[in-house]
Amino acid sequence: MGHLTYLALLVGCLVVTAPLELVLRVRVYARWRRLLLAMLPEFVVFVVWVLYAIAQDHWDYSAERTLDVRLPGGIPVEEVLFFLVVPLCAVLALEAVRKVTGWDAGYPAEEADRP
Repeated sequence: MGHLTYLALLVGCLVVTAPLELVLRVRVYARWRRLLLAMLPEFVVFVVWVLYAIAQDHWDYSAERTLDVRLPGGIPVEEVLFFLVVPLCAVLALEAVRKVTGWDAGYPAEEADRP
C-alpha cells in the first residue's frame, strides 16, 4: 500500500480543494485560459529542474512510495502530477480566500471576474 503514498497525497489535495469550485463558485475552471497561463511557466520550469536533478543524480524517488512508473528522463508520473495538482489547489484556495474576504489580490474585482 505504501506505493500509493505520493498519489494518495495528491488525491487528498484535490478532494479538499475541489469543493471550492462548486460551493464558492470561484470559477477557476471556467477561466481555464487564465489558469493555464498561471500554471504553464511553473510546470515547465520545475519539470526541467527535476529532470536535470535526476540526470545529475542529485535526487531520486522511492519505488516503495510511488507507483514506480517513470516517464522519459526518469521522472515519476506522480512528480509530474504534483506540478499540476499543487498549483491548481493553490489557485483554488487563493480564489476562495479572495471570494470570501473580498480581497482584490492586487487587481480590481471587475477584471478578476471577467471570463
